[in-house]
Amino acid sequence: MSYSSASIALHGPTLTLRPPAADDAPALLELAADPDVTRWFSWGPYTRVEQPRAFIDQAAERRQRGEQLDLLVVHRDHGPAGITGLSEFSARDRRCVVGTWFGRRFWRTGANRESKALVARLAFGVLGMHRLGAYSNTANTVSTKALLAVGFRHEGVLRDWHRHGERHHDVNVFGLLRAEWEGGPLAAVPVDVDGEPPAAFPRGDGC
Repeated sequence: MSYSSASIALHGPTLTLRPPAADDAPALLELAADPDVTRWFSWGPYTRVEQPRAFIDQAAERRQRGEQLDLLVVHRDHGPAGITGLSEFSARDRRCVVGTWFGRRFWRTGANRESKALVARLAFGVLGMHRLGAYSNTANTVSTKALLAVGFRHEGVLRDWHRHGERHHDVNVFGLLRAEWEGGPLAAVPVDVDGEPPAAFPRGDGC
């Protein structure tokens, strides 16, 4: 597949990250119809295909404005696996935040680790970020352990940071600095980059 100057794809050993398209909506509905998948989020579970279609449309608008870069995670043998992306951009401070979710069948398969390697390459190598942040609900020990395992550092707890329904939840805050990524396990994963990020996003040094 070819990619225009306004589109980007990152390829790892088993996964590809690319912008979601309209025809990905049925797969996203299947993945996120499981309430355990969306347990820690302020949205979901999906119940109608119109919901992932709306997400895909909104993601395209946010990409165009340079606000958020959501990408579909595609397993080369098993198809769409989930979503990962970058948000909370600060061009001045050269930082952003990663968020990821996977369908249940991709849990504990290594897909999350590889996706973090791909999105870290995007953040540091393509966009030239200095810091990549992440969050996890303090009760979500699986996500917390997964972030620590790939080199993120736990930096504290933000009290009542995330509103889900009528409740506010504490979240862990994590950070990964560029130098830590360069010397850590994620940078060792081979990544090929096709295309360019949308024009509204910063450009890095292409390392």
